[in-house]
Amino acid sequence: MDLTWVHVVLLISSGLIVGFVNTLAGGGTVISLFVFMLLGLPPNMANGTNRIAVFLQNITAVVNFSQQKIIDWQKAFRLAIPIIIGSLFGALFANKLPNELFRYVFGTAIVLFALLLIFQPNRWLKNQDQIPNVKIKWYHYLIFFVIGIYGGFLHVGIGYMILFALILGLGCDLVRANALKNFLVMAYIPFSLVIFIFQGNVCWTYGLIHAIGNIIGAQIGAMLAIKKGAPLIRWMMIILIFVVILQLFGFIDPTVFADWLKN
Repeated sequence: MDLTWVHVVLLISSGLIVGFVNTLAGGGTVISLFVFMLLGLPPNMANGTNRIAVFLQNITAVVNFSQQKIIDWQKAFRLAIPIIIGSLFGALFANKLPNELFRYVFGTAIVLFALLLIFQPNRWLKNQDQIPNVKIKWYHYLIFFVIGIYGGFLHVGIGYMILFALILGLGCDLVRANALKNFLVMAYIPFSLVIFIFQGNVCWTYGLIHAIGNIIGAQIGAMLAIKKGAPLIRWMMIILIFVVILQLFGFIDPTVFADWLKN
C-alpha cells in the first residue's frame, strides 16, 4: 500500500487520541477502525491491524500504573486466564466472517456502544470506592471469559465492559479498576493478534505507525490517571461512531478520501 506523509500524520495524530482515550476510559478503537478503513483497509484487516497499537499502548500504560503501585496483581493474573481463553475463541470467529457480514456485525455493535455513550455510562462508575473489595468467585471467571470472546472478536468498547465488571462486580475503585483494565487488555491482545496475523489480516506498516501515537497518548493518559474532559471525549466518540456507521453502510465513500491522499 502506498504511504504518503499525509497517511503518516493521520495515523500518528489519531493514534495519540486513541491511546489517551483508551488509557483513561475506553472506546478509542472506534477512531482506529475508522482511520484504517478510511485509508483503504477492509474491515477484518482494520480489526486485526488495530491490535498492534492497542498492545503497545497498554504496555506503556501498565508500566506507568505499576510504578504507581495501583495494580492488584493477584486479581490481574487470575482474571487474565479466562479473558485470554475467551479472546482466542472470539478472534477465530471474527476471521471466519466474510467482510460484508462483519460490516453489519460491527455496525450493530458500535450502534449499541453509541447508545451507552449517549446515556452516560460513566454515571454508573461514580461513588463506587465505598464498595468492599469482593473476592473472585466462579461466575466472575465466566463473565471475563465472555468479555474475552467479545474482545477477541471486535474489541470496540471493551474497556467499558471491563470497568463495569471490575467496579460493579468486584468492588474495585475507579483508579485501580482502570489500571487493571489496561493490564487485562494487554494480556489478551497478543493472543488474538497472532490469529489475525496467521489469517493475513494485519497491515504492519499502518499498525506500527499508528502505534507511535498510541504510545504517546497512553503515556499522557496514564500520568493523568483520572478522566478529564469526559463529556467532550464522549461526544467526540458519538460523532465518530455515527460517521463510521455511515461509512459502513455505504452513505460515505472512503475511496474519495483515499484518492485525495494519493495526490
